Amino acid sequence: MICDMTENLNLGFQLLVVGMVSVFMILGIVVLIGKLLITAVNKWSAEEHFTSKVDKIDKKKIAVISAVVQTITKGTGIVGSINKI
Repeated sequence: MICDMTENLNLGFQLLVVGMVSVFMILGIVVLIGKLLITAVNKWSAEEHFTSKVDKIDKKKIAVISAVVQTITKGTGIVGSINKI
């Protein structure tokens, strides 16, 4: 009776360890593949080039928008594009 219980506990712990190790390894592989995919996409993807329509926007408005962005972001912000909402 005790021998059967000990064998069952050993089998249970063995299954527990094998299951946890396999889950850890699979999650590690998923994380590595995700990082590689992100790196590859960032490296090989074409960088978006924004076409500027600065000629259609008044220079004063551009200066005001740039000044507001500089003030709000304390000099760390950059105006990448201006779109009418």
